[in-house]
Amino acid sequence: MRVAVACDHAGFPLKAVVVAELKAAGHDVVDLGTHDDSAVDYPDFAKALGEQISGGAAERGVLLCGSGVGASVAANKVPGVRAAMCHDTFSARQGVEDDDMNVLCLGARIIGPELAKEVVRAFERAQFSDLERHQRRLNKVLAIEAEYTCKGASPDD
Repeated sequence: MRVAVACDHAGFPLKAVVVAELKAAGHDVVDLGTHDDSAVDYPDFAKALGEQISGGAAERGVLLCGSGVGASVAANKVPGVRAAMCHDTFSARQGVEDDDMNVLCLGARIIGPELAKEVVRAFERAQFSDLERHQRRLNKVLAIEAEYTCKGASPDD
């Protein structure tokens, strides 16, 4: 699987751990930066990662910032992205299995490297269940996205 990884300066210290874990699992990793701990803005990296998912260049993504919250909020603005902050293995696995989550967001100031590896493993190993109730719910989420994507994000609409 091709997995895009991106972070801001706060997520940078954890990025190498995440990339190594994904590569060890045999995934093709696309590192979208940042490449040092100089201050940068997380929305820029969330957008770049989201575009990889939305455009089909990557099947999944892992996005890191200080808390995981800002990265999640920004990534979810890109059509086709279903991002969630998960700091436990159950949520990371269930997010994929039940909700077809395709971007895992981690807070590098919240989660340590060993737990981050476990959460990443749970995320990358999980598959969407395709159960009728989960597909029905996903279709409703996709319909909401389509409705607002068609309308545009302008407050004048």
